[in-house]
Amino acid sequence: MNAHESESASKLWTKSFISLTICSFLLFLNLQMLLSSFPAYVKGTFLVGDLTVSLVTSVFAISAIATRFLTAALIRRMQRKVILFIGLAVAAIITAIYGWADSIGSLLAMRVAYGIGFGMSSTIIPTLVSPIIPSKRMGEGIGYFGLSTSLAMSIGPMIGLNMMNHYGFGTLALTGAATVLLIFPILLLSRSLPQEPVIQRDTSAVSGSRSFNPLLLFPALLNVLLSVTYSGLLSFIALFGEVVHLEQVGLFFLFNVITIIIIRPISGKIFDKKGHAAVLIPAAICVLASMTLLSYTTTMPMLIVSALLYGLGFGSIQPTIQAWMLRSTPLAQHGTANSMYYNSTDLGVAAGALILGAISSVSGYAAMYRYSAGFMIVFLAAYVIYWIARARQTRNYTKTQAASK
Repeated sequence: MNAHESESASKLWTKSFISLTICSFLLFLNLQMLLSSFPAYVKGTFLVGDLTVSLVTSVFAISAIATRFLTAALIRRMQRKVILFIGLAVAAIITAIYGWADSIGSLLAMRVAYGIGFGMSSTIIPTLVSPIIPSKRMGEGIGYFGLSTSLAMSIGPMIGLNMMNHYGFGTLALTGAATVLLIFPILLLSRSLPQEPVIQRDTSAVSGSRSFNPLLLFPALLNVLLSVTYSGLLSFIALFGEVVHLEQVGLFFLFNVITIIIIRPISGKIFDKKGHAAVLIPAAICVLASMTLLSYTTTMPMLIVSALLYGLGFGSIQPTIQAWMLRSTPLAQHGTANSMYYNSTDLGVAAGALILGAISSVSGYAAMYRYSAGFMIVFLAAYVIYWIARARQTRNYTKTQAASK
């Protein structure tokens, strides 16, 4: 390989990478703008309890999870760009007609349909991105690509809550649909979609025993635990703000994104150089501290500190886990790894909405966030045990190798 080819192979900021990262941001912005606003909208419009409100989040997440498994099968029969365009069209249409729901049943049906469209789209985009990231810069590349998701998860709720308060849910839904429609011209004008898949078709997701890679299970479990804490923020922080009389509680997401923007590229480089332990342990402590502080929050300064801590932790953990999962699989199975990563996120959001919704209905929102912090204690304990076991295994292997020489 000559110098030019070597430079090209290590180049991260290509036209396709930038375009697909922007598309990912718009897709998740659509999701987060509506997701944060649904609890208050549903409670005020249909006069239901917290547990029913949590179903709006849960049925979407379950639908998206199931769709990702089906999408893996569709990839064998259809071009990725066709699946992507169908998914985006479904997501845009359903978002635009949310305001027409006249009962909680019809709204839940729409959430299932939206989950199908979102599940298809959110599986294809990262599958197109991972092969164009240089392998030696996987942590850094996923860190930047994942920044699109984290930015959307941080500013989306703030935009959604403010827009609903000032212009109503109908306007919010139409704006959300417009963000998805913007993806079409970006993809077409940037020519980021290959005519054929750029890697060997990932049939492992649907071909018997190869569909399960045990190396992905543990990082996916950690991602579920992290996503439970995020579900508590999405589903109930607006209602928590009403209880503690913080009118601008949506600012949590603004300050959260500040530290996410700072830490994302840094955490990716640390992962590439030192591995996941150097990132995950301090980051998990930050999330634990954030949730604990939030549970006692009664003033805006306390809310801001909690948000900054959450951004440091959440913004470090998510890309590290995704890069860890991608490095644990061959290139041809990156579709499976990405699917499992996003499914574990949705599973945590769905489970968190139900579990924390049940807790809040009995103990209140402050106690609920303390329970949420408990999930990060489990995260830390599980990871430290895993880390110690792996270190011991490595030492034993090294001794065995040395003895055999």
